[in-house]
Amino acid sequence: MAAEPVNVNEYQELARKVLPKMYYDFYTSGAEDQYTLRHNVEAFSRITIRPRVLIDVSRINMSTTLLGHKLSAPILIAPTAMHKLAHPDGEIATSKAAAACETIMVLSFMSTCTIEEVASCCNGVRFLQLYVFKKREVSASLVQRAERSGYKAIVLTVDTPRLGRREADIKNKMISPQLKNFDGLVSTEVSTEEGSGIEALALRAFDSSLCWKDIGWLRSITKLPILIKGVLTGEDAWKAVEVGVDGIIVSNHGARQLDFAPATISVLEEVVSAVGGKIPVLLDGGIRRGTDIFKALALGAKAVLVGRPVIYGLAVNGEHGSKRVVNMLKDELELAMALAGCPSIKDITRNCVRTKPERSFSML
Repeated sequence: MAAEPVNVNEYQELARKVLPKMYYDFYTSGAEDQYTLRHNVEAFSRITIRPRVLIDVSRINMSTTLLGHKLSAPILIAPTAMHKLAHPDGEIATSKAAAACETIMVLSFMSTCTIEEVASCCNGVRFLQLYVFKKREVSASLVQRAERSGYKAIVLTVDTPRLGRREADIKNKMISPQLKNFDGLVSTEVSTEEGSGIEALALRAFDSSLCWKDIGWLRSITKLPILIKGVLTGEDAWKAVEVGVDGIIVSNHGARQLDFAPATISVLEEVVSAVGGKIPVLLDGGIRRGTDIFKALALGAKAVLVGRPVIYGLAVNGEHGSKRVVNMLKDELELAMALAGCPSIKDITRNCVRTKPERSFSML
């Protein structure tokens, strides 16, 4: 019998063994040369922690709040598409895992379970991720269904006027199935002899004219808070504050859009500085360890989102696998806080990390 994984990275190799190549490549690959994919993870290694000692850490409190919702730890489940490709229970299993871990799941616009199915499967806090289609009424319909079903916020993805060049999907001729959320609204099934069906769907459906004024359109169709996902610069962060969004997610779409975009952790401080505490800033991308979460919090993130590792856990062991991934990260964060001398989230400050290489004082 194979040994149980002891960290979230080990779930990736197990997922590779159980998933069809097409689906594994879909979940794991990035755009073009995958520079940003590698650096999303590697950039964390250039940040070190400055531990303090002789502090009472006999009790560690990881809890926090986001938009008024209490979380057991500052870890959300990121929106990732088509969970039934990983496991037959799909997003229902992931949603149950999030609820069991007392955190928030952001349901993908491109989910394989419907908004209503996920809402009714368990008690929990859920947000809906949104793409804006050329047929605005399609996007509006899903937003209104989410609001009726008790979702608590809309996460508007703003970095996808067109789909990035995901060469693994092109080689594999990745399928684009009909998704139940869109039944009676639009066909999401695309047959293509060449290239990626997902790319063909995005080219046909996504509204590349989406711009800042359209935040007003979204406000006009929902009373829910709006976060925007895909901000990587201080300029856009300040613009987001100006147009009145309720939160920002620093994200490069899991390195699946523009290759050579920066690693998200490397621009987090720029975004946080531009926002000036007016709205919460979250970090998405590259989280693989509890120490990664600690570093993001120290640099100003309110919380982090975790995508691929949760999918790997789902592929390996369904709801239990996804739950185990989140709990591993929680356990690692708790340990990091104790060893760094931070008994609560509020104790994790900018002084807790060093972002530049330590200068050597040796004259040799």
